[in-house]
Amino acid sequence: MSPMTAPSADRRLIVALDVPTATQALELADRLSPQVNFFKVGLQLFLDAGFAVCDALSKRGHEVMLDLKFHDIPQTVALTTAQLANHDIALATVHGYPQVVAAAAKAKGKTKILAVTVLTSLGQEELEQSGFAGTLADLVRLRAETSLEAGADGIVCSPLETAFLRKALGGKPIIATPGIRPLDSVADDQTRTATPKAAIVAGATHIIVGRPITKAPDPAAAAREILAEIG
Repeated sequence: MSPMTAPSADRRLIVALDVPTATQALELADRLSPQVNFFKVGLQLFLDAGFAVCDALSKRGHEVMLDLKFHDIPQTVALTTAQLANHDIALATVHGYPQVVAAAAKAKGKTKILAVTVLTSLGQEELEQSGFAGTLADLVRLRAETSLEAGADGIVCSPLETAFLRKALGGKPIIATPGIRPLDSVADDQTRTATPKAAIVAGATHIIVGRPITKAPDPAAAAREILAEIG
């Protein structure tokens, strides 16, 4: 964590800066500070601003989760992950088979690697359409266990799988959960969702929240409500 991190910030809440430009992202981060100090940079924002927006967030004292879901041959993933050492990235995501996760884990430096299990926009029907015959829960558990064995520091999963994974994996791994929706929010394109408190109670170390905060009339107020809910 950066020495500039505000002591009042709750590291369990990561706000997804799913906006198209660095200007919008930094303005939003400034509005949410100091109660929010952890921000996710995804593919849309990264394609516009690259590491510059990550560096700008770090200079403000914020922690950064880089959510690019690296998925390529192991050598390419290793070389890509090694680039993170030039920046202050707290968490980075990988979405691939165990050899890919292992390559990222070996090259990660101080960044912690999170392996994505199954995207929260997918349900059982979508998995069957893609040719997977088992249950969604079976696939999530398999990917979680093999990723941790390959060297990942934690996983990304929906809040619906968090409880059984925490029991199966023990207390050490990071479990970051997107698909977080307060009771008064719409699901949008998310299939497997839960409330902020339910995810934390289930064993999540971090909840990743985007639109319920970023699209709210008052993003700072929406963030405060979520922080109050998780206590």
